Amino acid sequence: MIKTYASRIWKYTKSLQLTIILLSLLMCLVLFCTLAQVEMGTQGAVNAYMRSFIVWNQPLLMSLPFPGGALVGLLLTINLTGRTLELQRTWSKAGMWLVHSGMVILFAGEFVAGMMQVDTNMSIEVGQTVNYVQSYKSAELAVIDITDPSWDEVYSVPDSLLAKGRPIAIPGTPLTLNVKRFFPNAELTSLLPGAPPSMATAGVGRGVSIAERPLVSADNDMNQTSVFFEPTAGGRSYGTWLTSLAIDTPQSFTHEGRTYLLSMRLRRQYLPFAFTLKQFRHDVYPGTDIPKNFSSLVQVVNPSRNESREVLIYMNQPLRYEGKTFYQASFGKNDTLSILSVVENPGWLLPYVSCVLVSLGLLVHFAIVLRRSLKRRQEQKEG
Repeated sequence: MIKTYASRIWKYTKSLQLTIILLSLLMCLVLFCTLAQVEMGTQGAVNAYMRSFIVWNQPLLMSLPFPGGALVGLLLTINLTGRTLELQRTWSKAGMWLVHSGMVILFAGEFVAGMMQVDTNMSIEVGQTVNYVQSYKSAELAVIDITDPSWDEVYSVPDSLLAKGRPIAIPGTPLTLNVKRFFPNAELTSLLPGAPPSMATAGVGRGVSIAERPLVSADNDMNQTSVFFEPTAGGRSYGTWLTSLAIDTPQSFTHEGRTYLLSMRLRRQYLPFAFTLKQFRHDVYPGTDIPKNFSSLVQVVNPSRNESREVLIYMNQPLRYEGKTFYQASFGKNDTLSILSVVENPGWLLPYVSCVLVSLGLLVHFAIVLRRSLKRRQEQKEG
């Protein structure tokens, strides 16, 4: 009995009917994701609809559960794999084998991108040298030892760890941070006379009033991540401090002759190489303000490779370097600031491989069908 049910389930899993249903669901998800980008932003909509197994509590679906892109993609991969294994292992089916294999690789590439792709950016001004990329949304609390005028020791605590509200020991230092309260998003205003006192007892936070706000996900919105914490060292407390993405004022304290700077900032990933922006160009079509081209001429310096060379990054011509792809994304500060979008995706080649296999498979299948048709016509003439 169990074997019979399993056989029926497998038969339906690899059926054409299920393929049509899954493709229809995928088209609906693409539509929902496109409409949701207006309110949620590109990344928020993609995460909610295309990279989740179940879409839940979304206004477009009236809070009804709906299969997400990850679940539909997984079922499509199983369905196509089953249909591929069902094909005859003959030269006449070589084209279909290539097409099905290409589709399976395409879905596998999306799973790799969803699980392993990291999107960051690099903001760099003309003449500036930068050796890090930073997150679009995630934040970190940076504790920077600035005692040595020629070298800064940077220790960072990600917002995901701050959100747990536990004491955090900073490795390599005598400091421990006792998190008092964490805000994923908050609005900061000046403390008005007669208002309740701030939780902060040191730094600029003493004159700041803070109110928690809902998280935002739109492309142009930024969560103002904030945290109250108490640094302690050697049994001594240095008061309660407030750091936030909305606070640009430097804050610091000194412990046993060492000075520590406290700052909330977008999460950084330091690189074993550095970029120096030599020139940024913003070209427009003659007689208009319509952008024609953005380009950044950067000097790439990599001590580990003993390498120093100039590279031009411009629209549709990214730089692939050390597992990362640098795209020209935006600009600012009267064309003196270049913003590069940085993508790290181990499976970036898979969509190209998929397209090649599908195209080659269609050509092979067409050639086989054409040859068969011509042969049949020739036989009819001879008969």
